[in-house]
Amino acid sequence: MEISDLLRELYGRIAPLAKGAIDGLDADALNARPAPTANHIGWLVWHLTRVLDHQVGEVSGNSQVWTGGDHAGRLGLSADPDDIGYGHTTEQVAAVRPQSASDLLPYLEAVDARTAEYLGTLSAADLDRVVDTSYDPPVTLGVRLVSVADDCLQHAGQAAYVRGLLGH
Repeated sequence: MEISDLLRELYGRIAPLAKGAIDGLDADALNARPAPTANHIGWLVWHLTRVLDHQVGEVSGNSQVWTGGDHAGRLGLSADPDDIGYGHTTEQVAAVRPQSASDLLPYLEAVDARTAEYLGTLSAADLDRVVDTSYDPPVTLGVRLVSVADDCLQHAGQAAYVRGLLGH
């Protein structure tokens, strides 16, 4: 198996899990918070997609999908390329308010497709490339890709868990 195939297999699990968490939900279910300061399903899926878009855009040298098209507008948000949800306050979480899964799916699908395309170009040697020198030791592409997949899969699981908590 080529490394690109392995990475596409890993990353190819993110979008289906996220889609399963939002499939058929209305605005009330997407935006319901199981506790007053908890993240809601819509925010979790938006956030994992933003993380994936931001990180893959950065390591691939491409612009973010978020800054093109109407993905931000569909959610009533600005297309700020630096807003990925990290450190959001409870008010900022509440401001991400999808009205249906169709508000999130086009963005998720576009990011998933672009990610698969990029991953298909990678070889094992590419994974040793240093992508962030602000850490000691510096972060390689391989470590970054594992970290991003881990983060996104955890958030997809959280969204599925919240869905279950809410009885959907």
